[in-house]
Amino acid sequence: MPDMGKEIQLRLDSSDVGQILDGLRCRQESWSNTAIYLRDGYFHDDEFVCEECSNPAEAQNIADWYQRIIANIEQQVDEHEAGAAARLPGEGQQ
Repeated sequence: MPDMGKEIQLRLDSSDVGQILDGLRCRQESWSNTAIYLRDGYFHDDEFVCEECSNPAEAQNIADWYQRIIANIEQQVDEHEAGAAARLPGEGQQ
């Protein structure tokens, strides 16, 4: 897993963020499934495709890394939405 780089700020349409999250969730699931397959020697889905990896701990670390990215983005989206809601005029105010 790479070291943390510099923090950057992106401005994206909320639909684009949703698409990014969907893609990251697919990658996280794929790596998590790969870890299960490498650990157990079997995966219940016949359409499963193993990621290029031979170490279950490495595969799980990558899955966890994707999960941290997803959680970070979701937290920022939630904070943005809460901030936007707080800026809306309340009922009864002029």
